[in-house]
Amino acid sequence: MQDGISAERAAAMIPDGASVMFGGFLGVGSPDRVIDALVARGARGLTLICNDTASPGRGVGKLIEAGCVAHIKASHIGTNPITQKKMISGEIEVELVPQGTLAERIRAGGSGLGGVLTRTGVGTVVSEGKQVLEIDGESFLLEMPLRADFALLRAHEADHFGNLTYRLTAANFNPVMAFAADCVIAEPEEIVPVGVIPPDAVRTPGVLVHHLVRRPQ
Repeated sequence: MQDGISAERAAAMIPDGASVMFGGFLGVGSPDRVIDALVARGARGLTLICNDTASPGRGVGKLIEAGCVAHIKASHIGTNPITQKKMISGEIEVELVPQGTLAERIRAGGSGLGGVLTRTGVGTVVSEGKQVLEIDGESFLLEMPLRADFALLRAHEADHFGNLTYRLTAANFNPVMAFAADCVIAEPEEIVPVGVIPPDAVRTPGVLVHHLVRRPQ
């Protein structure tokens, strides 16, 4: 693992039309420098897999507002009226996924599982078009795994091997997304020498991380 690439280089690696997982919860734990670089380069047609779409001018909300996004898979969009307007107008296609189901679908994608069985959503609009299985007298939805071309993560620290730590709620979707993408790009607050991060503090091992985004000089 090298010292890192620029946010602009990271954004240039992500082609229009790519599927991208974004860690974060209402903007906490989102890779802001790479998001800004994607907006600046005029990315188009992205599929976002994320917990939510934050709010206007914050987190992935910047991508929504700039017209970078065509599809969204998220647990809610209630804090971003721009997402709601674009969904109603048909500019963006939105798939709403219960939060726990979203996390488990990503975990399944990263673990090579064929799907997730859950009772969440049975008998509601969430179950429309999905297979329902009966097990021991209970109905379960079969939810399919989720993977992406890229995962963009926000970390607290990274070392030169790419081992990552997170702070507080920034550890929400970031660790599980690291397993479920073909290319993982992490944006740490600081890149530290190997040995500074205690082994038991590592939340994402460096073997999963392809690129680190360095801080601007």
